[in-house]
Amino acid sequence: MMPVDTCFTNSYNKKEMSEKNKGKKRIVCIGAGASGLFFALNCADAENEVILLDSNAKVGRKMYISGKGRCNITNDCEVKEFIGNIVRNPRFLYSAINNFKPADTIAFFNEHGCPLKTERGNRVFPVSDHASDIIDCLFFACRKAGVKIEFEKTVKEIRKEKEGFLVSCADRDYHADAVVIATGGRSYPSTGSTGDGYRFAESLGHHIVDLKSALCPIRVKEFIPRECLRMTLKNVSLSAHNASFKKTLFGDLEFLPGALSGPIALSMSSLINRLEDLSVEVDLKPGLDEEKLDKRLLREIEVAPNKDVYHLLGTLLPREFCSFFIEQTKTDTSIKLNSFTKAMRSKLLHDLKHFPFTFDGLEDIDKGIVTSGGVDVKEVDPRTMESKLCKGVYFIGEVLDVDAFTGGFNMQIALSTGHACAMALKKEDHD
Repeated sequence: MMPVDTCFTNSYNKKEMSEKNKGKKRIVCIGAGASGLFFALNCADAENEVILLDSNAKVGRKMYISGKGRCNITNDCEVKEFIGNIVRNPRFLYSAINNFKPADTIAFFNEHGCPLKTERGNRVFPVSDHASDIIDCLFFACRKAGVKIEFEKTVKEIRKEKEGFLVSCADRDYHADAVVIATGGRSYPSTGSTGDGYRFAESLGHHIVDLKSALCPIRVKEFIPRECLRMTLKNVSLSAHNASFKKTLFGDLEFLPGALSGPIALSMSSLINRLEDLSVEVDLKPGLDEEKLDKRLLREIEVAPNKDVYHLLGTLLPREFCSFFIEQTKTDTSIKLNSFTKAMRSKLLHDLKHFPFTFDGLEDIDKGIVTSGGVDVKEVDPRTMESKLCKGVYFIGEVLDVDAFTGGFNMQIALSTGHACAMALKKEDHD
């Protein structure tokens, strides 16, 4: 029989408690990512003993790779703009974001010795450009608050008992008054996000909204030539549409083998991950309408009438992209510009404004930055993050059916939901 943590027994035998934790409410939080760490440091106090369990050997594993290793911790914008960048269930998050705003996040880290800076798109990073500084800040704040962090603890089961809960790991059990599930989603499973939280939720009576890839590359059937791989087309527009959906995003597009990536493709993936039969195209010159682009073509032709079409394309597109464009649009490059007819110019203009790709789905959920879907938010109190079906159980962070665009929004959601949960449990102590 596995050993049982004896700070609390099923009958909560106070004789077996240490003096330090005598009379405290014991809260077990599963998952030491952004939401779990922030919850724990805000909840631990004279009334609450917080035990933080993580399957990894260190905290914040997924945070280390966020923001390309720099950790985009939040987005420095007002609440209204923030809510507008949430893709799934923005109304559910209104209370949590209002009560712990991006400005509060910035103030927290600056006050705790981790200065931040704001970059393009209001993205906020540590001044050092090291994700480890954000993680260390949270870790040491937890230590200072008295949080007990236990590593390499894989939770097998959460069971509701007469009084409290039993959280079972391979080597021991923990009895708790409340359980906080902060296990993350299914993306990047190597960081510990294996989807266990969904299993726990279902065992406690919750419904899980279908899991989909989010903030991931968009697969296309076209072969992307080697010279285009990892190149970025700046300031283009990506559009996706079917019979009932149409959306266009403006920004930078990156090419991967068999896939479109970069900020606008990642954001688009979150909007289309539950759609089928999509058409995808890129406007390579979104800053010019067709009339202005046609005038630009005429000017270039007038300047170099004896040059060929390849030369013309080189004045409009990155050189390494020209061959791919020519192949996909079947543009005849042997024609001299002084023989370039109006019909030819019209076709080129259309191809530049509507460069097509054949949609082939999204990359697997394992490769998404975040997971779309999760614990149905209709079954969770948006003010406290407490389950409406099983009192004493709370869900925070990515395990919930909430996700947002890139730019620090998802990290802020983790912090805000963790904070809401901590404040709710503290309030219970005083009610």
